[in-house]
Amino acid sequence: MSMPRVQPLQPPYAAEVQAAFERVMPPGMPPLKLFRSMAHNPRVLQRMIAGGLLDRGSIELRQRELLILRATALCGAEYEWGVHVAGFAGKAGFSPQQIADTCNTPIDPALWSPAEQALLALADGLHEQAQVDDELWLRLEQHFSTEQLIECLLLVGFYHAVSFVVNGLRVEYEAHAPRFPT
Repeated sequence: MSMPRVQPLQPPYAAEVQAAFERVMPPGMPPLKLFRSMAHNPRVLQRMIAGGLLDRGSIELRQRELLILRATALCGAEYEWGVHVAGFAGKAGFSPQQIADTCNTPIDPALWSPAEQALLALADGLHEQAQVDDELWLRLEQHFSTEQLIECLLLVGFYHAVSFVVNGLRVEYEAHAPRFPT
């Protein structure tokens, strides 16, 4: 990876930036390099954090993280993929094979439930065509409510945007986060 285009801010942080970090980071954990890089524009940082959908939503943690891992992998956003593997893959109950498979095209359907296969297809379809075909929508409706599907659509789109920022800024990898499988 090339050198970061924007160096992450170092403490002490402006009060509004510190408040934003405290809203998104667990107590005692330093802010991620992505957040410290985006802190050069506090308004955008605050808006991104507010729209992140990492709260308890209408879908399960595992489903949310599956969409995030797939979307970031498809976008080549190794930084964001690794941060989510480090922070959430264990809590979501993913096996090492499943984590690696989020980077594979095509995926191994034997590793995933029918609902998870539909979510992976959703991320793929949105990434490739920016839409969902009727057949896939019917598959998704077998497993998810309208409320959940709206959240899924927004999650994939949001993490495409995060991927663009991570890749555009060339955010330096976090030491605790894994890299894409080789």
